[in-house]
Amino acid sequence: MGQSASTALITSRRDSNRSSSHRSKSKFTVPIMPVQVEEQTEFIFCEGPDYISDLPDECLACIFQSLNSGDRKHCSLVCRRWLRIEGQSRHRLSLNAQSDLLPLVPFLFSRFDSVTKLALKCDRRSTSIGDEALVAISSRCRNLTRLKLRSCRELTDAGMAAFAKNCKALKKLSCGSCTFGARGMNAILDNCASLEELSLKRLRGITDGAAAEPVGPGLAAASLKTICLKELYNGQCFGPLIIGSKNLKTLKLFRCSGDWDKLLQVISDRVTGMVEIHLERLQVSDTGLAAISNCLNLEILHLVKTPECTDTGLVSIAERCRLLRKLHVDGWKTNRIGDDGLSAVAKYCPNLQELVLIGVNPTKISVELLASNCQNLERLALCGSDTVGDAEISCIAAKCVALKKLCIKSCPVSDHGMEALANGCPNLVKVKVKKCRAVTCECADWLRTKRGSLAVNLDCGEPEHQDASASDGGLLENVVEFHSVANQMPLPSIASSSTGRSTSFKSRLGLLSGKNLVACTFRRWSGGNSSSRG
Repeated sequence: MGQSASTALITSRRDSNRSSSHRSKSKFTVPIMPVQVEEQTEFIFCEGPDYISDLPDECLACIFQSLNSGDRKHCSLVCRRWLRIEGQSRHRLSLNAQSDLLPLVPFLFSRFDSVTKLALKCDRRSTSIGDEALVAISSRCRNLTRLKLRSCRELTDAGMAAFAKNCKALKKLSCGSCTFGARGMNAILDNCASLEELSLKRLRGITDGAAAEPVGPGLAAASLKTICLKELYNGQCFGPLIIGSKNLKTLKLFRCSGDWDKLLQVISDRVTGMVEIHLERLQVSDTGLAAISNCLNLEILHLVKTPECTDTGLVSIAERCRLLRKLHVDGWKTNRIGDDGLSAVAKYCPNLQELVLIGVNPTKISVELLASNCQNLERLALCGSDTVGDAEISCIAAKCVALKKLCIKSCPVSDHGMEALANGCPNLVKVKVKKCRAVTCECADWLRTKRGSLAVNLDCGEPEHQDASASDGGLLENVVEFHSVANQMPLPSIASSSTGRSTSFKSRLGLLSGKNLVACTFRRWSGGNSSSRG
């Protein structure tokens, strides 16, 4: 019938003088294919030295840490030794925090006994873990430095207090859609003296009105550098914490009810070292902006949908905060911030590197001043403006020498304005144009041909309704934070959905501002992507 291959077995033995290892060594076999096969395939195995079993545990741990989560899981199934090393070398863990997690806690944290960064996330329709599970976890993770809680609605003040006593090394805490209140927060602040970052969103246990228990400052006040408050019904009860955090560098306030002018006045008098402030959909006026101007080291300012803020407030900030590098303004089509405020920025803030204007109507007057005086301007986004046309783009092309990224959306710009970019902005690497109906594909192709190294992205799509909830905690909160996000724990986040809103209401809140475009564009830019799409 057919010719079958001959078989051979080559055995390699280790030096007999070698000391025996405490690890069990599995045999390493290599299949040798037959030279000629007609009807049957016969595999021949060659036994060779098992070098990988000689690797120290530390080397295997380093290898595992360079793998993604899926590959790590697969490696843990190879043998008991790999299972042990993979568990001991895993420092980040994300768990589905439903109530049935409780009986698994001893097993999980016996295996993963080196976890320092933990995310506990529960589905909104499920029952979350309670105090007992959190305390059990904290007793096994006393070196925990980062904790992220999402929709853990069964946690109470008592559970948070017990957790705080066990995990005093905590540095970062992020809580969203939880129901504990001020007492739980105060327990964290009183016990976790190394806390540096605090982010709270929809904390349901905060009492409204005069009966609200104040939060802070506690022992953590000396170490806190970042405070972020989102959608808190009575966020002003955190005033003592903010005021007492003398070393605070970043303050972010999103959709927190109440009048913030008076509190900002007190904050700016006591905390003068802040370098980054985000205000979104907040009841704040020029009085609050004047208070913020006391922060002479301010470098990053986001004013998003704060309709009571006008040119007057922006002028006061520009005149005193002369180190400003990044400015984001979403004027919400109110026409209360325009040429006067932007001209002041151009005059007093020569270090400006990034400018995002949404729903603002600057004219050539302020655009020319910005282009001439802000010689370090590298990133510029103009969205939803009725006044930014060919003249303004031509001015930018002629005078923004350092500009590298340009984003234009829903502006009355035509091919004529785009053609000016062919010979201007010598350092320009990316242009993104969306919903500018007078800009044609032919012009975009011509610009790509004219400047081969320039990436031109043109989208002539129709305007769409945008849900305001698409911004989780701020229209541009995550758009241009180029460096901070890279150092944070890559844990899963909870996407919030909005229901029951009319189309017109969504359209109003979303604004024809182009937040999705700006977010997408600036995320790509921040990643340093220099590829062209032409």
